[in-house]
Amino acid sequence: MSYESAIAQMYALGHELAQTPSHKFDLAHMRVLLAALGHPENSFPTVLVVGTNGKGSTAATLASILQASGLKTGLYTSPHLLRINERIRLDGKPIGDDDFALLHDVVDRTAERLVGEGDLPWHPSFFETLTAMALEHFARARPDMVVLEVGMGGRLDATNVVEPRLSIITDIALDHQKYLGETVAEIAREKAGIIRPRGVVVTLPQLPEANDVIGNTILDMGARAVNAVPYVPPVSPGSGEYFSGRWSVASGQWQRYPLEVMGARIMVESPLVGRHQLRNLALAIAAAEELHHQGIVQITPQTIAQGIRETYWPGRFQVVPAGANPEYVLDVAHNPAGAWALRSTLSAAYPDIGNARDITMVFGVMRDKAMQEIAEILFPLARHVIVTHANNPRSASPDEIRRAAARVAPGSDIENAEDVASALDRARKIAGRTGLIVVTGSIYIVGEAMRTLGVSI
Repeated sequence: MSYESAIAQMYALGHELAQTPSHKFDLAHMRVLLAALGHPENSFPTVLVVGTNGKGSTAATLASILQASGLKTGLYTSPHLLRINERIRLDGKPIGDDDFALLHDVVDRTAERLVGEGDLPWHPSFFETLTAMALEHFARARPDMVVLEVGMGGRLDATNVVEPRLSIITDIALDHQKYLGETVAEIAREKAGIIRPRGVVVTLPQLPEANDVIGNTILDMGARAVNAVPYVPPVSPGSGEYFSGRWSVASGQWQRYPLEVMGARIMVESPLVGRHQLRNLALAIAAAEELHHQGIVQITPQTIAQGIRETYWPGRFQVVPAGANPEYVLDVAHNPAGAWALRSTLSAAYPDIGNARDITMVFGVMRDKAMQEIAEILFPLARHVIVTHANNPRSASPDEIRRAAARVAPGSDIENAEDVASALDRARKIAGRTGLIVVTGSIYIVGEAMRTLGVSI
């Protein structure tokens, strides 16, 4: 089977959120598939990362720390920006096309046989198939550690078949309510489903409703909590301990602050900017120290600092510097909490917004997201908003977004664009060389913008 055929068959299964919950949410079926593959999930140690926001950044940072410590490291994340291969990485490199096609053939043939024999009621979903492929890939590569980002929820997510060395819970907020529940507490219960009896959980204090659920689950499971609070630095610019000035690719300025880690003072230098990223960094650092205490002696304060510095997680407040064109900010603010984080980071990074500089925003989002709330948070920042849609069946149309944004206070000009490329072309004309173009919303919008702009990952 060719790579192109494998990709086509994957997408023919439908998006992981497009199928009914009964077809997706059943770990028993996932375990049947993995048993037929020889239980690849048992071939390597894992860390499982769950949350609403920040789980990808946390997972990528921890994987970079492990790699800097000399460990052969796997990383599984979702979704992807440009190519599906990005989701399955070994030592930072995405799975190759030939390996992807081979693994798809192995998993697909196994699934078809199980369906034919009555051991599975239907073919695994897109996400279940891809997760099985990732686990099989890592089993063959024999990494020292694999960091797995939960796709959605936690309790019934396909990644939750592993027995992790530790679990990380990032910030929990409202998202995917159709599948996970209408309240923060309900969503937290799904996320807390990755906590194991007598396991280790790395987390931070968050919304009270989430704290109650996580704390009670830890107690019920007899698990041990690792608090990442000691690794969250001061955020006051006047303290001299936290860099909060303007950052950009052109200036080379990152978030930079000193920190006591494992009895040594290191300088944290992270390319992931914004105050919300301080919490994700703290979780990754606390997880790395816990793994050190579990016997991974290669992890040192120095390798933690190096791994943070070398983390690359594109599309998260990624700045494309000005040249012949305006400056761009690319950020996947796909839910209200992410929108607030983007708004805060923009205000800190560009204090001249609204005075010497105007924002032109290119925005698109999936129709199952909180379009109205996201628009009410972000659109008032921009002088001009261009709404568009990604090449994805779940993507909201420009008209749907405009209807959802009808309550946004006047002051922003909103217009439609038929695709991301034409939206960027229009944005360039509006912004001129001195304006700022913010591309945000769905990860697929950001990915298509990166492709159009020639930004590699």
